[in-house]
Amino acid sequence: MSDSINKIVLAYSGGLDTSVILKWLIETYECDVIAFSANIGQDDEVEQIKENAINTGASKVYIDDLQETFVKDYVFPAFRANAIYEGQYLLGTSLARPLIAKRQMEIAKIEGADAVSHGATGKGNDQVRFELSYLAIDPNIKIVAPWREWDLNSRSALMAFAEQHGIKVPTTHAKPYSTDRNLLHISFEGGQLEDPWRQPPVDMFTMTVSPQDAPDEPEIIEITFEQGNPVAINDENMSPSNFLKELNRLAGRHGIGRADIVENRFVGMKSRGVYETPGGTVLRTAHMAMESITMDREVMHLRDSLIPKYSELVYYGFWFSPEMELLQNMVDQTQKNVSGKVRLELYKGNCMVLGRKSDLSIYSEDFATFEDDAVYRQKDAEGFIRLNALRLRIRKMMKR
Repeated sequence: MSDSINKIVLAYSGGLDTSVILKWLIETYECDVIAFSANIGQDDEVEQIKENAINTGASKVYIDDLQETFVKDYVFPAFRANAIYEGQYLLGTSLARPLIAKRQMEIAKIEGADAVSHGATGKGNDQVRFELSYLAIDPNIKIVAPWREWDLNSRSALMAFAEQHGIKVPTTHAKPYSTDRNLLHISFEGGQLEDPWRQPPVDMFTMTVSPQDAPDEPEIIEITFEQGNPVAINDENMSPSNFLKELNRLAGRHGIGRADIVENRFVGMKSRGVYETPGGTVLRTAHMAMESITMDREVMHLRDSLIPKYSELVYYGFWFSPEMELLQNMVDQTQKNVSGKVRLELYKGNCMVLGRKSDLSIYSEDFATFEDDAVYRQKDAEGFIRLNALRLRIRKMMKR
């Protein structure tokens, strides 16, 4: 195998899987392996990554800060679409994979590598997300997916391999579940969480406090939008990544954004995942409130009908596809007037809209009022109703 691949770029997180994979690739393919880690919000984990990768045998290490790119070019576009998979999952991991894959392919080109590798298992969605992205960028790239090749078929086997080779990894037998963290969320799956009846450990959560332990006083905040994108909290303008960091802090301290989901993976099986998405949960609520006074009814309903498809494309890994490009362009057209301010109350796991206003609002008190008005003739509704009831009346008459 060593003569068929000359150099590999590995998407390396420093966790159990990719630490073992780095060593395994070096031993199996007898070639240089470059470790690439994207900083997309897991700051505390990034510090030791370079040292660990070099100690494990990497010939070179890239650690790129992609936080602004992640939020601006991946998170915000999805939230302009109100994307949510199966009504619950805000796509934190799904949105990060195409970004990582794109930068990984750029590094492969810079370094003259003919292959790329990742730590996704042969059962999950990430293998599809990574590899569809690789192949969309370079149809001829070679892909090494260790989980589909080796005989280390469990995380227990990986931990044993790591111990034997002196590889320092954070996963322990006491906490065998897998985690993935970025600016949008943290996910937990595997291990003791594979039993969908079993409650997650109370000490597992990291981005949110328990709603029971949240402050007894609600907190009111305001989010400002410009063309569908959030730009400020309480009138303080922020960059995309700083905005999400601050919203995570505010929402997390009030216990907002936990989700325990059994989802349908692309490969066909069901999987239990536990997620914390504090800022994203608040952002989606606020964005929908902003749209409610600035977006035309038929435009909104048409866009809403495409949310399941948009979310499915993200979840399945088709970020770099023609259909995704088409949908994103359409979504962005709907956002031109989605500007203004939303006021929200954060309290013990809940996010409630208190108000919304916009200079581009198409909400009219003159028309909506229950008081006397001079712009709407209520008599006109009679003909409207009778015309819409015509087919219903005909159907009933024919039955008689």
